[in-house]
Amino acid sequence: MQDLSKIRDEIDKIDKELIKLFKRRMDCAKAVGCYKKENNIPVLNQARENEILDCVEKQGKEYGAYSRLLYSNIMELSRALQHNIVGSGEALKEVILNASSKMPMSGIKAGYQGIKGANGHEATLKLFPNGIPTSYKTFDDVFDAVDKGEVSYGVLPVENSNAGSVSAVYDLILRHRFYIVGALDMPIDYCLAGLKQAQFSDIEKIWSHPQSISQCSNYIARHNFEAIPCANTAVAARDAAKEKRLNVAAICSYKAADEYGLKILDDHLQDSRENTTRFIVISKKLYIPENANKISLCFSLPHVTGSLYSLLCRFNSLGLNLTKIESRPIKGKEFEYLFYLDFSGNVHSNNVVNLISQLNEEMPEFSFLGNYCEL
Repeated sequence: MQDLSKIRDEIDKIDKELIKLFKRRMDCAKAVGCYKKENNIPVLNQARENEILDCVEKQGKEYGAYSRLLYSNIMELSRALQHNIVGSGEALKEVILNASSKMPMSGIKAGYQGIKGANGHEATLKLFPNGIPTSYKTFDDVFDAVDKGEVSYGVLPVENSNAGSVSAVYDLILRHRFYIVGALDMPIDYCLAGLKQAQFSDIEKIWSHPQSISQCSNYIARHNFEAIPCANTAVAARDAAKEKRLNVAAICSYKAADEYGLKILDDHLQDSRENTTRFIVISKKLYIPENANKISLCFSLPHVTGSLYSLLCRFNSLGLNLTKIESRPIKGKEFEYLFYLDFSGNVHSNNVVNLISQLNEEMPEFSFLGNYCEL
């Protein structure tokens, strides 16, 4: 049996040789990048990369799959180096680096889905205390209002800590490709609100938004209530007040209960006490504050084995922290997907803006969605 210390000594010797060879290979990649720049040749040559990967997998024999993975990472890093040399994505860089850092906040209209008292209304007030909250019936209507210039911004929920992603909003983000210029993580606390003359024992039916019903599912099941979906929580409160049915209550915010004259029959209904919804602010104009800390992108991936892993390798090599990946099917294309991705960073870092510019050159249907502060 071999001594472990001797095996480790051998590994150290091999690693020293590998580092020397890796540096030589990257020097060659640099020379290739210079040649491509002089001759206006695209950085990515997928056929060449596939040929190399197939070859090293075959040569690796019992370690073939590992060899392919190793070389896939090396080629990702080589390509990143070449992109920097040829100056990939200069047009996008210019857009990003010339973006205004100051968003107009006072006297502007900001659209949200729902009516007064809805969580979207409260989020809009928090984000734009001196703005004009403007109500729309659907998420789609908010995007259309931003598109037509009826409002400067749209405020939309994208994710709840308990119920997960709001898929309809992600679909609209990927369809419209508006900029994301702000975000808010807002704690959500629900009450059970009924008519003034109602008692808790009278309640049989619950009205609320499907997301809110999901966030309070344990509570609803425990009391054997019948849950009926509504357009949003404030609409549920308003309609419960209008219908005047003693056996109906709304799961809504405390502000909505007060707004529509309902009595609070129970409080803190959500399954998780840390229940939080993330809202984003969309805009047709790009704003990037100096202290922006989150970046959003969307793209599709080429039909190549390991393409998502290779993309993640690029982020890992720069020490960037991915905070969200969401995939949505591309309509009309079987088993093809668009990806939405969030990561922590600021475009005033050369590494970050270079990476975005590189991905813009390589990723199909790529869009830079914004660099913003998450409050």
